[in-house]
Amino acid sequence: MDFIKELKWRGMIHDIVPGTEEQFEKEMTAAYIGFDPTADSLHIGSLVQIMILVHLQRCGHKPFALVGGATGMVGDPSGKNKERNLLGEKTLEHNITSLTKQLKKFLDFNCGEASAEIVNNYTWLKEFSFLDFIRDIGKHMSINYMMAKDSVKNRLETGMSFTEFSYQLVQGYDFYWLWKNKNCKVQLGGSDQWGNIVSGTELIRRKGEGKAFAVTTPLIEKADGGKFGKTESGNIWLDKAKTSPYKFYQFWLNSSDEDSKNYIKIFTLLSEDEIKELILNHKESPHLRLLQKTIAKEVTTRVHGKKDLEMALKASNILFGNSTANDLQCLDEDTFLAVFDGVPKFNIKKAHLNSDILDVLAEKTRIFESKGSARRMISSNAISINKEKITEDFQLSKDNLLNEKYILVQKGKKNYFLIIVQ
Repeated sequence: MDFIKELKWRGMIHDIVPGTEEQFEKEMTAAYIGFDPTADSLHIGSLVQIMILVHLQRCGHKPFALVGGATGMVGDPSGKNKERNLLGEKTLEHNITSLTKQLKKFLDFNCGEASAEIVNNYTWLKEFSFLDFIRDIGKHMSINYMMAKDSVKNRLETGMSFTEFSYQLVQGYDFYWLWKNKNCKVQLGGSDQWGNIVSGTELIRRKGEGKAFAVTTPLIEKADGGKFGKTESGNIWLDKAKTSPYKFYQFWLNSSDEDSKNYIKIFTLLSEDEIKELILNHKESPHLRLLQKTIAKEVTTRVHGKKDLEMALKASNILFGNSTANDLQCLDEDTFLAVFDGVPKFNIKKAHLNSDILDVLAEKTRIFESKGSARRMISSNAISINKEKITEDFQLSKDNLLNEKYILVQKGKKNYFLIIVQ
């Protein structure tokens, strides 16, 4: 497979240094992407860059994932309109350990010459004194060159500290170090990193008298103008403790048709012919949402695994399809709460399980305004407990508890209520 050709048809190239395509065609080439350890999980914005490394390795080249233990202490100003909070060493160490674990899910670290490597720039920057750095590195970059970067120009009015101003020098030195010590000739990244990346190619040219290359990917924009990877509850994280597999799956499933045509190329490993056929089939029957379902399945499996995908599918079926009490029993507590996030919740005591069902629905919880209205709905076969229709003589018991403390009440087809037994 041709790496640059692969990225082109997937729409994953924004800028490219001349000669980069020829470099990949000429020989197996090492390339790297930097990941910012400002949190203890990557999010789906980072997934774009992870997929670039996946494609790189599948095309027979060697990927380096740089986790910025040193640059994380400085803070990248790219795309930021204000100074970032600096993280302490212990926090960074925890974040780096977490990110390293996530990256190992996607790349092959035992495949010969093309084996992936994870590096931490703290290992080569920790011994660098300030005076040595400004003498040996700073002298190769002019102020004019650094001031011309968008990441600097965009902050001139609001202000920028010397710490963030110097970031491009530090990242440039990372590229130089990897070029010199690991024969890494290409840096990859998002389009907002272009200024920092070419600072590296310039440093390699001036200090190392060598040649290096670069490719950046476009920042993903949603068709409706919204920010990719953001929801009302915040980022969509790769860590299931921060974003449940169910919510992760739902994010992709809820993508618009226009966005899905873009996402299917970027976030899956399906071939060009397979994707063309999928788009064609989706166009003929858009109500089946083939694109969205394929993306949701592929990405959730890659990030969380088959077991969590099955859980997400069961959870999705509970709200949007036919499901049973057994399906509810199979859900772990986090997934169960994620599915019913936002539904009205009522607390009752365990002793209330012995009460008459009409009493529970009307007086203990106020799901119904009166016992009469509850009785009429039950008579109409419109009330379910844990997805099973009930009659007026139904009696609650501890056997009805989901995850040992929840009872799901459904009124009609779409109205859900959650009873929490304390």
